[in-house]
Amino acid sequence: MGNVHEPMMEMFIFETNQLLEQLEQLTIQSEKNGAFNNDEVNEVFRIMHTIKGSSAMMLVNEVSSLSHAIEDIFYYIREKNPPNIDCSGLTDIILSAADFIKGEISKIEDGHDADGIADNLVEETKSFLTNLKSINGDISENSEKKKSSPKQQYYIGADKNIKSNQELNVFDATIFFELDCEMENIRGYAVLNALQDVVSEIYYKPENILEDDDTVLAIRTNGFQICLTTDKSYEEIEQILNQTIFLRKLELKKLDSVQECEYWPKEQKVVKEIVIEDLPIKPILTEKSLKPESHEGIITQSMISVNVRKLDHLMDLVGELVIAEAMVTQNPDLKDLELENFYKASRQLRKISAELQDSVMSIRMVPLNATFQKMNRIVRDMSKKLDKKVELVLVGEDTEVDKNVIEHISDPLMHLIRNSIDHGIEMPEERSAVGKPIKGRVTLEAQNAGNEVIINIIDDGRGLNREKILERARNNGLITKTESELTDKEIYSFIFAPGFSTKEKVTEFSGRGVGMDVVVQNIKAVGGNILLDSIQGKGSTITLKIPLTLAIVDGMTVEVGKSSYTIPIMSIRESFRPAKKQILVDTNGNELIMVRGQCYPIIRLHKFYDIETNVIDLTKGIIVMVESEHMTMAIFADNLVGVQQIVVKPVPNYIKKISNMAGITGCTLLGDGSISLILDAIGLSNKI
Repeated sequence: MGNVHEPMMEMFIFETNQLLEQLEQLTIQSEKNGAFNNDEVNEVFRIMHTIKGSSAMMLVNEVSSLSHAIEDIFYYIREKNPPNIDCSGLTDIILSAADFIKGEISKIEDGHDADGIADNLVEETKSFLTNLKSINGDISENSEKKKSSPKQQYYIGADKNIKSNQELNVFDATIFFELDCEMENIRGYAVLNALQDVVSEIYYKPENILEDDDTVLAIRTNGFQICLTTDKSYEEIEQILNQTIFLRKLELKKLDSVQECEYWPKEQKVVKEIVIEDLPIKPILTEKSLKPESHEGIITQSMISVNVRKLDHLMDLVGELVIAEAMVTQNPDLKDLELENFYKASRQLRKISAELQDSVMSIRMVPLNATFQKMNRIVRDMSKKLDKKVELVLVGEDTEVDKNVIEHISDPLMHLIRNSIDHGIEMPEERSAVGKPIKGRVTLEAQNAGNEVIINIIDDGRGLNREKILERARNNGLITKTESELTDKEIYSFIFAPGFSTKEKVTEFSGRGVGMDVVVQNIKAVGGNILLDSIQGKGSTITLKIPLTLAIVDGMTVEVGKSSYTIPIMSIRESFRPAKKQILVDTNGNELIMVRGQCYPIIRLHKFYDIETNVIDLTKGIIVMVESEHMTMAIFADNLVGVQQIVVKPVPNYIKKISNMAGITGCTLLGDGSISLILDAIGLSNKI
């Protein structure tokens, strides 16, 4: 297997994963509708045909064989339009095949060989096709199938089952690929691969397309020329060639004899089977209409694919630019100087850097649609296994988030959806008994809120059992204060503790006490937080608050003694200088502040991090109200420095070893060149 970092293999992995996502979404939607319509049949056929060809060229032969078997089913459906189709059974086969292919692709991504065996799945697929033909009374098919060619070889030459040359059709085709598509020789080879099962003889120009790189220029200039003999009609050959990836123009004509082809060998010899060994050729996958394109004008690409590592590097450079811009415009040496032209230029620099940052950020933004659509598979599989009827409603799936953030929230969303179905949604008879619709509903919705994205997972199930959670928390030793002082939200938050589960029996989906704590860890890893609300008998709502991006955020910098700390704006509710009457002390000596009738704990940063400062009196400093996942608290600092965009950097390991890093999520460089530690509201709240 080729190196996973080779461009050809990277493209194969990326585009196969994309096709599998499309396949899952399309298949599940068809199952919901109870049938595959003509467009869906053609699309599944196209996807499996593409995966078959690309995996064969990359020598992932088990994937190719399985894809071919699925393709055969949809070829039969497309051609025969059978009235009786087991849509649910067909969906199971497609999804099982998709799971196998994803598993093989995952092995390749991890640098291992794709060594899975698909024999059972292939036989199951063939059996389904046989039964499909049987129940639809199709006995016209010849029971003897053409022998499959040996693995890892393509045959282009005389097919023993095809008629003699005198009875065959002769076609001359010239294929022009889109400009700047590159690797035209590889694309020419893909055309030969597509024709291998339908031709008797085939000759092409230029020759040696795999061995000679100069053939790329020849194909780009004169097109890829093919002359072939076949028992297929003009329309059938045209349809096959029109599936060519990046096809710009096709010239196809029927000849009276092979002698009319200028590059057909003049001396006819006995044609033998020509074996072309598989080579690690880069598959190029894309959607392409089956209809011929207009030959008028040239089609140019409006979109390109870019390696995400390049975007990461570009984002790093923009981050450094933001820091450099702040260091220039906020240089303390410029204080009190009359530099009108400088300040004018600095404002322009700030504007340009902000626009550049927005542009780079927008490039990295990806809609949540693909992530949300994956949850349909979770709901579908769990509903069948648990004998529950569940409907998934998606709202706001077009909401965009940084690609790095999406990678961190996919697993948490999966756990939360599973939890809602397993713990929340009741069995149909139980729902009917309490007057609820038999089909439960899980809603997954997203919306933008400033620099955050809010994701809600809402179910109309039984809700959380407060007393049961409290009892289990008591048994697990999680309660650290008087139970009467615990709010409902604090009690509900116990379900996020490691090893916590209210299930008495371990099942495939729950009971082990893992999953929800993973959710919290992943959400914290992206600087987000999680909120939980529930009404017993009505349902539960889990809210994820996630930053749009991890790289550059707005932050408020505060000063404590000679140290600086930065608090992300999205965590801040308000800031103010407190009055003496707002400050309270409880019986345990803990300081509290009263804000609009509510008391909140005060965290003195100078005490928490052991920093010397002259500002001890709370009324002389500043209070910043921040929110964590289940509480609000007041952070006390000497004064506010200001608000600016900050580039989040990891804290060096040597600092972690010698310092109190509780409540610290990273660090940043300020405009004056000093370093500021970035506070984590959730980390601070856990220390109260």
